[in-house]
Amino acid sequence: MMQFTQSSLNVGELATGQELSIPVYRVAAKDPSAPSVFVQANVHGAEVQGNAVIFQLMKQLERMDVRGEVTLLPLANPLGINQKSGEFTLGRFDPITGVNWNREYLEHSIDIPAFYQQHCHLDDVQLKQQFRLALLASCEVHLANPWGVTTGKRLAVTLQTLAHQADIVIDLHTGPKSCKHLYCPEYDRDSARFFSIPYSLIIPNDFGGAMDEAAFCPWWALVEHAASQGREMPVPVAAFTLELASQERIDMRDALVDAQGVLAYLSFRGVINEKVAPADMPRFGCLLKDYKKYHAPKGGLVEYLAQPGIPLKAGEPLANILRLDCYGTEDELTSLQLEQDCVPILHFASASVYQGTELYKLMTNVFEL
Repeated sequence: MMQFTQSSLNVGELATGQELSIPVYRVAAKDPSAPSVFVQANVHGAEVQGNAVIFQLMKQLERMDVRGEVTLLPLANPLGINQKSGEFTLGRFDPITGVNWNREYLEHSIDIPAFYQQHCHLDDVQLKQQFRLALLASCEVHLANPWGVTTGKRLAVTLQTLAHQADIVIDLHTGPKSCKHLYCPEYDRDSARFFSIPYSLIIPNDFGGAMDEAAFCPWWALVEHAASQGREMPVPVAAFTLELASQERIDMRDALVDAQGVLAYLSFRGVINEKVAPADMPRFGCLLKDYKKYHAPKGGLVEYLAQPGIPLKAGEPLANILRLDCYGTEDELTSLQLEQDCVPILHFASASVYQGTELYKLMTNVFEL
């Protein structure tokens, strides 16, 4: 049976001097031509289900013929994981800066036209090697800034350095109260059919700070510039964010379902020799511009009526807002509806909200993939 090697990755130091390190599991490549893979989980403290998926992946891969290098990084953010208040995990934002842990990745300042002009004589394989080296050098320079970097940026760019060494990057997350959904780049939308996920958000080449964008945006930009110079080549790196339902939960049986979806994709890409069929299920998508946020029109106590993953017709009840301070008036219970068909994907975790709280995220203009 194949076995993983284990090492530790240093991602920072605590105020008392202790090193912050996380486990890294790796399988070396048997075939250098096979794609390499990087999978991470738990960048947000409460989003723990991805660790269970990595566990199930490891159990499956141990019995398989793995051709490409596979690197698995559970527990990616020890600061966020340990950021507790009572029974709740608060680790979505860096407590020092307030920045979302998943918006800290580096947007490279590589001059792509100049890079391409210098390296356009290379074949596709050599061009890929040189561009990867440029991305890794950019990360190294950023971490070596003589003025220092923030705690969150050091964590993110250290993780990004691992991701830039892979051809396939998968970042495992969850929502607050959520159904499963996938962030998939527009150029790779056909890949959504392999994962065990019913809803996909199709995203453009627009860097917003997340890991998947940090992995694919530079390559997409390179390929688009090459096309403008008359050279056609595929985007060499695939990157996805998988949202594995709701936070603060571990479900081993469900984790196996999602691990099988990842394996179906890795099978399709030739990372493993085994043939793993994708789940037979309907899949739907929408463009990221059609993924809408609905904010609470007033403060109060919310009864969430629309369930994540269940299509909602225009005019059907979305939620009720209870205002006990308005008892006996028409404002005591407010029903909320939307004027168009949609699919609720996730909603706020708490039933008590301020005016303006992001109550729901919803897919509109949904199409079948």
